[in-house]
Formats: sequence, C-alpha cells, structure tokens
Amino acid sequence: QAGTPIVEIGDPVDMKIVADVLSRDAVRMAQGAEATLAGWGGPDLAARVERIEPAAVTQVSALGIEEQRVEVVLSLAAPPPPALGHGFRVVARITVWQGQDVLAIPVGALFRSGADWATFVVTQGRAVERRITIGERNEEYAEVLDGVAQGDAVIVHPGDTVVSGVRVTADAAQGQGAAP
Repeated sequence: QAGTPIVEIGDPVDMKIVADVLSRDAVRMAQGAEATLAGWGGPDLAARVERIEPAAVTQVSALGIEEQRVEVVLSLAAPPPPALGHGFRVVARITVWQGQDVLAIPVGALFRSGADWATFVVTQGRAVERRITIGERNEEYAEVLDGVAQGDAVIVHPGDTVVSGVRVTADAAQGQGAAP
C-alpha cells in the first residue's frame, strides 16, 4: 500500500532499555536512579532511570499469578557496545535504596519464627535463636535494625538439626554479622 512504512531508522547510540517491573517495586524507584544491566552476553553496563511510566498493566506470571507491571525506561550511561542490539534480553538491577555503615547479615541466615524474623547467633559454642528486626534487603543481604550486634557470628542455612541450645562448630557459623 502506498504510504506504508517499509524501514524504520534508529540511532543505536540513543538506545533505551525498557524493563517490566512489579508495581510494588516501581513505586520505590526514582527518576535518575542508578541501574546496572547484566545478562546480555557482555560486561555489565551502567544506566540510569529515565522515565517510570504512570500506568501499570496486568500480566499473568509463569505461575499463573496476576501481577501489576510498570514499564521503566533506562538510558545507558555510555554508548552501547556494538554487540548489543534491539530485542536483547537484559537483567536490570535498579537502585532503590543505599546506605553506609549498615549492619547486615546474609539472607540465608534468616528464617521465620512465628510472625517475626529470626536468626541463629553462636554464643559460647551454642546456637541461640534471636528474633530480629530487618530493614531493607536484597537477594544477598538483609539490613538488621535490632537483635544482632556487629561481630556476632550467625549460622547461614541452618539445617533442621539446628535448634536453640545445640552445640555448633565454627564450620556451622562462618557468616559474620556485618556485610561489606
């Protein structure tokens, strides 16, 4: 048909990345926030949040769960490498919070005790269950607001045999109460 576009010309240097983000995460993001792009087959790339769309759409996850998703547009901090192209899959890590001198423990040391979070702290060679209050967390570490002190040794991935009062060895308590 006359007037039908046959070619779209774009500037690869002006590449944008669109990430579908859960709405509960999108509300914590800010325009200009730092981001890292990984998993595309090359080195990690620095980016920034350019825009957070104002509307969400309902999508069904692979598990059949309806989720509200928001498009977040990211701009690369430097021109993209020639190997990165249109339609590539990337993993976007967007900074929603950061802190300094934060007391944190590995998330593998956390477990639920009733409605509370807890961890096992090693005291005099024995595991002691401690209820803790956590703040921010990511896939590696959780900020501890109360219940564990700097230097306390915690047990990461405690097995079913670990209960309060059981004797433990140093191998069972390699995690420390502070993260870098």
